[in-house]
Amino acid sequence: MALPGVLDDIRMAPAPRITGVGTAVSPTSYSQREVLDAFGITDPKVRSVFLNSAIERRNLTLPAEDAHGVRAPESQGDLLDKHKALALEMGAEALRACLKNAGAELADLRHLCCVTSTGFLTPGLSALLIRELGIDRHCSRADIVGMGCNAGLNALSVEAGWAASHPGELAVVLCVEACSAAYAMDSTMRTAVVNSLFGDGAAAVALVAGDEREPTPQPAPVVLKFASCIIPEAVDAMRYDWDRDQGRFSFFLDPQIPYVVGAHAEIVVDRLLEGTGLRRSDIRHWLVHSGGKKVIDAVVVNLGLTRHDVRHTVGVLRDHGNVSSGSFLFSYERLLEEGVTRPGEYGVLMTMGPGSTIETALIRW
Repeated sequence: MALPGVLDDIRMAPAPRITGVGTAVSPTSYSQREVLDAFGITDPKVRSVFLNSAIERRNLTLPAEDAHGVRAPESQGDLLDKHKALALEMGAEALRACLKNAGAELADLRHLCCVTSTGFLTPGLSALLIRELGIDRHCSRADIVGMGCNAGLNALSVEAGWAASHPGELAVVLCVEACSAAYAMDSTMRTAVVNSLFGDGAAAVALVAGDEREPTPQPAPVVLKFASCIIPEAVDAMRYDWDRDQGRFSFFLDPQIPYVVGAHAEIVVDRLLEGTGLRRSDIRHWLVHSGGKKVIDAVVVNLGLTRHDVRHTVGVLRDHGNVSSGSFLFSYERLLEEGVTRPGEYGVLMTMGPGSTIETALIRW
């Protein structure tokens, strides 16, 4: 049980609660073998990366076949168009699902924060969704672009602060990653690692602070605290930059990044729990970003977790691949569907991404 201290101080402020969650994916699901066959990839090393990824299926929007059954690479302009179309489609679906789960309507929304790293839009996705869905024009908004897979928790921190300063008003974080719009087709091992990993997905989470007017449809955990850790010496280990050979953007993941993340996971979790009176063994629920098999394994080893602790993280990776910033919310949704959370239990949310960065949040049911 937590001791008096930081958590007592937190309880004095309007407490942001997670009142709903919703997810969406693009329409077509492929097995790893189907993706390899679609692009005619025969290199044994590349095929091994795909088939040993602990991923069974991913939702992707691949280029159409031409008359000869060939899927040609898409230009950067075509990829930006794809990002916009998929982001609006998946984003709207995830947002509606989240609001339904929270027992709310579009008309209740007062602040919308959209997160993406798979495309650039001006006006941003938040403005386009407000127009597309007919959301109140006075809804305030923010867009977080380019922070990568960790950004969902960066946005949750921003929205928790907004909710605390606007008691009773509904805020939503919407993570939308059209990873098909960042799919590079060549024969290099650099792109093989990335191409084997990411899938299309969107996830939204609703927050309300200090609103006790009526019960939520399900237990609504309080967001208590955040902690971050950037690893400056690994700033180039995860990046999305311009590939001059292909004339387009492409991802790069350093093969050592799982071990870098794992080595720092303990540091940031200890900082998160500092002053709360909690130990890692007091955390009942762990919702970790589905960054890849090696990333998950490194976090499990360094934090002393069990495979049961990361069952949802593993399941999301298996069924959808890495859906970037919204991955931890896919896991959170699965946890809620289990119906195993109990009042007074604590959970840790953890994401990691470019920076290199690890973000964490402490929640209590």
